[in-house]
Amino acid sequence: MKLSRLYQPRNPAFWLMMVFNLLSTVLAWIARNYALTTFAALLIAGMAVGNAVLGIRLMLVLMREEPPVAGSARSRDESDSAEF
Repeated sequence: MKLSRLYQPRNPAFWLMMVFNLLSTVLAWIARNYALTTFAALLIAGMAVGNAVLGIRLMLVLMREEPPVAGSARSRDESDSAEF
């Protein structure tokens, strides 16, 4: 598990992680700064915690998976065409 694997802008999971973490931050800010009813505050806080958990889960998935090697597919295709 490497922290350097976290930044993968070409991976859709990276952008989902960013959206979940941003959305949980916005929801926490709304719950903190607005006078909401108890039900609305609990609903917003629950959604913020859920988004944070999903963002953390995606972060762990990104840190565990091996990033694709950029030249591996091209070099394999070139070696296949060289045989013919």
